[in-house]
Amino acid sequence: MLYNLFASHDGIFNVLRYTSFRAGAALIISIIFSLILGKYLIPVFKKLQGQGQTIREDGPQSHLSKKGTPTMGGFIFIIAFLLSSILFADLTNPFVWIALAVTAGFFLVGFADDYLVVKKKSSKGLSAKLRLLIEFLIVGSAVYAIQQLFPFNLQNEVLLPFFKDFSLDLGIFFIVFACVVVVGTSNAVNITDGLDGLATLISINVISVLAIFAFLLGRVDYSNYLHFQYIPYASELLILSFAFIGGLLGFYWYNSKPAQIFMGDCGSLAIGGFLGILSVMLKSEFVLAIAGAVFIAEISSSVIQRVYYKISNGKRVFKMAPLHHHFELSGWAEEKIVARFWIISFLFCMIALLSIKLR
Repeated sequence: MLYNLFASHDGIFNVLRYTSFRAGAALIISIIFSLILGKYLIPVFKKLQGQGQTIREDGPQSHLSKKGTPTMGGFIFIIAFLLSSILFADLTNPFVWIALAVTAGFFLVGFADDYLVVKKKSSKGLSAKLRLLIEFLIVGSAVYAIQQLFPFNLQNEVLLPFFKDFSLDLGIFFIVFACVVVVGTSNAVNITDGLDGLATLISINVISVLAIFAFLLGRVDYSNYLHFQYIPYASELLILSFAFIGGLLGFYWYNSKPAQIFMGDCGSLAIGGFLGILSVMLKSEFVLAIAGAVFIAEISSSVIQRVYYKISNGKRVFKMAPLHHHFELSGWAEEKIVARFWIISFLFCMIALLSIKLR
């Protein structure tokens, strides 16, 4: 909004013409918004929710001490993200509105799920089928809109990391592929959100990688030099990414152990929706797969556990799924798991960034 109102003016407003300045400002303002919102919303949520998020009785016994911690913390960083993005992004850019719409849509799905969980005082919210149906409808509409913004020869293309002049043309299957990427990412982040600060820190890592790709792909000079496909609308996604990172950093102030609030499904689904749709707009779905390796490991462990349990008459591969619970039951302290998963996430993010030059 500020860019559209004042960027054409000379003097001090001239800095609004620079994407890097607006990205930095979006980060700072989003942190401030998130910190302020957290201070005032956490007591409200605690009062309204009573016992807070339901803690699984069959989970690690150490989690029973978390009883009474409020959920729906996604309100804190999503509101900060939306406000900061609207303030500093170019609101004539269609990618901006698509990303905001998908994030808000997944936030609302998660909110409905959280509300039912708190209201029923159980671990079950929306039915899985209904939730997936709504998510696929949101993403399908968004991906179709994204396709119309690309030249015909790029509409169904997927860029491959580590390959300079090679990409996949998925044809009519691209929309299905993109929907699976976004919905899968949202649910992977949702499953990862089981320890204080875990999903928050790893999400910051992965968004940072996609932010760098947005900066490079959104500039003709850098994209040509690196032999990437130039994506005209991509540069504004840097601002949205920094706004999201700022919101998460402010939220981590309250979400670090011992957490004062959990992000809930409204937070984790929104993060995954943002990551997924960002990767689709940047034609970087496989980059997301590398940078988000921890997310993939977490959701894969749950799938493996469930399938093996059914085919082996009740036997398990892991002590408990998802993966972070397996290590908890193996005697690892919660702080150790979060720190080590973050380190592993950082390593895979560096590998994803190396693909920029190793092509």
